[in-house]
Amino acid sequence: MNGSGPTSQTFISQRLRLNYEDWGNQDKPPLVLVHGGRDHARSWDWTAQALREDYHVVAMDHRGHGDSDWVSDGNYRANDMVYDLAQLIHQLGRGPVTIVSHSMGGNVALRYAGVFPDMVKKIVAIEGLGPSPERQAEMRSTPYPERFAEWIGKKRAASGRLPRKYESIEAAFARMIEENSYLTEAQARHLTIHGVNRNEDGTFSWKFDPHLNVWGVEDIADEFLQQIWGAITAPTLLLYGADSWASNPAKDGRIKYFNNAEVIEFEKAGHWLHHDQFDRFIATLRDFL
Repeated sequence: MNGSGPTSQTFISQRLRLNYEDWGNQDKPPLVLVHGGRDHARSWDWTAQALREDYHVVAMDHRGHGDSDWVSDGNYRANDMVYDLAQLIHQLGRGPVTIVSHSMGGNVALRYAGVFPDMVKKIVAIEGLGPSPERQAEMRSTPYPERFAEWIGKKRAASGRLPRKYESIEAAFARMIEENSYLTEAQARHLTIHGVNRNEDGTFSWKFDPHLNVWGVEDIADEFLQQIWGAITAPTLLLYGADSWASNPAKDGRIKYFNNAEVIEFEKAGHWLHHDQFDRFIATLRDFL
């Protein structure tokens, strides 16, 4: 990577101290990068490097991720993360902003764009619409009381789970490659170095809160989410990897809730298409922005 890296900054949101990476160039238009679940702000470094000359790029660490605080009760909700994003943009004191987001971060960023339409100039969400209608129906085929009981069991188990320890960075790196076979070695190494903390005993653990493996039983009602999507006025680009588990909204019908959205599918790409097909991703991004 060329040039100097970002500076780490903090802001306070709902009493949590959250981290964001600032790539400088403050007189340029603001661009906010919002990462996905169990990821971190530095996974956007390649994107930030490509766009830092033209934008004031800022990448946030969600609560429970990267160098941001964990929540004390281990309960993570998308709408609290929307508050965090709103708080970050409010503190930047700039707007409207352009947002590029991935997965869980896309879900959060699209909500922000629907709640504060005047604050968003353009928005890109990579696989950010959450579970497909088909997957939702499958999950809901189990009665709510059963799912609630299962959630309590999972939370109890998570409370006793210590972050996994790796003897070396190499061991953590091997796990990263195993999780996403599309990554190049250089990408996986970078993501690993910035994704772990060193423990006092010399081992390494991922930075994210282990409670992030247990999501709430239900999020907000479908109709509310659809209203939020429908309130987005900014041009919206929804990106999908052809080899991903995520469901393409142009095919599953969810595109109808958007007024101003385009869907592009990338061949030979999985859920992390911004890593898997980086050059095409950046070219697509530049065209759109």
